[in-house]
Amino acid sequence: MSASILRTSRTKPVWSALARARFSSTAPKNTTLKERLAELIPVELENVKRVRAEHGKKAFGPVIVDQLYGGMRGLPALIWDGSVLDADEGIRFRGKTIPECQELLPKAPGGAEPLPEGLFWLLVTGEIPTQEQVTELSKDWAARSAIPEFVEEILDRCPPTLHPMSQFSLAVTALNHDSAFAKAYQDGVSKKEYWGPTFEDSMDLIAKLPNIAGRIYNNVFGKGKLAAIDPAKDYSHNLSTLLGFGDNAAFVELMRLYITIHSDHEGGNVSAHTGKLVGSALSDPFLAFAASLNGLAGPLHGLANQEVLLWLSKMQSKIGENASDEAVKEYVWATLKGGQVVPGYGHAVLRKTDPRYTAQREFALKHLPEDPLFKLVGQIYNIVPDILLEAGKAKNPWPNVDAHSGALLTHYGLTQMQFYTVLFGVSRAFGVAAQLIWDRALGAPLERPKSYSTAAIEKMFKDKS
Repeated sequence: MSASILRTSRTKPVWSALARARFSSTAPKNTTLKERLAELIPVELENVKRVRAEHGKKAFGPVIVDQLYGGMRGLPALIWDGSVLDADEGIRFRGKTIPECQELLPKAPGGAEPLPEGLFWLLVTGEIPTQEQVTELSKDWAARSAIPEFVEEILDRCPPTLHPMSQFSLAVTALNHDSAFAKAYQDGVSKKEYWGPTFEDSMDLIAKLPNIAGRIYNNVFGKGKLAAIDPAKDYSHNLSTLLGFGDNAAFVELMRLYITIHSDHEGGNVSAHTGKLVGSALSDPFLAFAASLNGLAGPLHGLANQEVLLWLSKMQSKIGENASDEAVKEYVWATLKGGQVVPGYGHAVLRKTDPRYTAQREFALKHLPEDPLFKLVGQIYNIVPDILLEAGKAKNPWPNVDAHSGALLTHYGLTQMQFYTVLFGVSRAFGVAAQLIWDRALGAPLERPKSYSTAAIEKMFKDKS
């Protein structure tokens, strides 16, 4: 295995010393998340004011015509505080790599993976919470977890043939009925106070997602009576229980890791950007996140891990479970020569192995090293990059997060691929909600970029010539 494949977020940092200093402290004890946020908002308002005063009139990156036609790829156009994605080192959550989060964030008793509750605290505040603060956050989400009866009825009336992501979006949209922000706005709340009801909606949103996801899974795949949220358990444990896997400690650990690493991936991806865009219209977090889910449901975004699993399954059926390296190489070449891509390899931004892939690989090596599908994933990991480089098919021939997650879920019996994007959606709520809170706290404006027609672009350059 080449050393370059193993390069992850442990390599060169992109954060300045100042940024790392701002986002490296631990949370003060004996304070709730909302109390701490209220303390941080005026500090960050002054920081944003300072940055704009010092740098607001400076150019920030070139814009070329190809970027306009190419889906704004690489165009610097958003502020997203929770995470930054670097081409070489991968994702950092408030300046911290995935290995650092795994080390520093609180864990469940006897667990080794970070609790998503701690990751959410980090995304919101830039601080590492205490074990007690994370426990209180778990209890708070459990207390908020019930979904309205009419939302249950909406889900129960959906035909099982309706895609789980469509059901997910319907249910989240319907939660708008009880939005604290929508009510406060109607009542004339001050703009300076927008963040408070946005925070409450965001907390309710995240808290209710396990019940929504569990009900969809139960209705579509027929898993019997739906379990109840246990107020003494953490978020991932309750989600696992609602899916019917709560008795499997390793699956619960996988959910803790899965939610953490899928929670945020800076602001330019479709689901994150959609949530920010819709939220900028002062749509409440439920409406904004429902829009995010509709973007996540697209085959170029959240469905990628399904495509990987289908490709792996077809490979196994054709060449067998314990195929030779030569047989795998022939199958990969046949895929490429057939005009198809190798799913799970390459990334729009990353130019090294996705650290989220590495985290999942390390989990598999610890918990399921002899699993046949994981062995195939590892075999492909050693073979595909060199083939892609030889074929000239990818600027980045290294695996991304989707190359691995399906194999892990399948190992533990969650084989219903149509449901995988729902789990991705539960995770992505953490990053979208954290940014929505800060957008309201900082008074972020309505997003309204300028667009041009092809004729206007031609005229612009003709006039300059």
